[in-house]
Amino acid sequence: SKMSNLQQRLFVGVTGAAIILSGICFNQWSYLFVFFVITIFSLIEFHNLVNSAGIQTNKWAGVVLGLTLLFGSFFVVSGYLKPSFYLFYFALMFILFFIELFQTHEKPFERTAFSFLAMAYTALPYSLLHYVAFKSGSYNFEIVLGIFFLLWANDTGGYFGGRFLGKHKLYERISPKKTWEGSISGGLLSILIALTLNYFFPTLGLWKWIGLALVIVIAGSMGDLVESQLKRSLSIKDSGSTLPGHGGFLDRFDGLIISLPFIVAYFELL
Repeated sequence: SKMSNLQQRLFVGVTGAAIILSGICFNQWSYLFVFFVITIFSLIEFHNLVNSAGIQTNKWAGVVLGLTLLFGSFFVVSGYLKPSFYLFYFALMFILFFIELFQTHEKPFERTAFSFLAMAYTALPYSLLHYVAFKSGSYNFEIVLGIFFLLWANDTGGYFGGRFLGKHKLYERISPKKTWEGSISGGLLSILIALTLNYFFPTLGLWKWIGLALVIVIAGSMGDLVESQLKRSLSIKDSGSTLPGHGGFLDRFDGLIISLPFIVAYFELL
């Protein structure tokens, strides 16, 4: 409580980064555990966020279905399950409609719609990351590690660039604090990190690392704005208070959430 916001931000950021990077690098099971924790907190936060604005959801059924997608897709890409898992999963999702038949809520379709949205916004992107992690046919931490470094570089460059250089608003209607100077600083730092990643992990190739950095800078910045728009539409400042100095998990990983579908598409197009 005696720490300033910046000190809290740095302490939680460094500690969290160390845990995430260790989990990613150790093996595929520690990687899965890291994203299990991130996903379950993100799912619960999303439900709590919309619930606090007076919008009801089927919280625990949504959380279970979201985690089922996370674990199921992991076991599909790692070869433990057949791709036909998804056919059964799609059928399982529609149980949400059945549940509402036995409830007495005034807006059952609103509950179901936001329960689906919670899965699409959180569990689905994290599940897609498995396809990047197993891109070579077996688990490889290098690209996943690179994604986080590039994302954090964009966030860090944007934060300090905006704080010390920011004068021109990027999108004041959605996020009054975001500036062009911050966005450019984040992009430049991400490209610098991409050059560094190519030195340590040259198998991907320089231009592919730079391309990945650009995807993350653009989609990650948009993800930040999407999260701001969500909170603004619900009249809420932070998605949660789980991470002091950062807000909640949705606040911390908003750029990653929106970036992941584009990252997967980028690698499929290579």
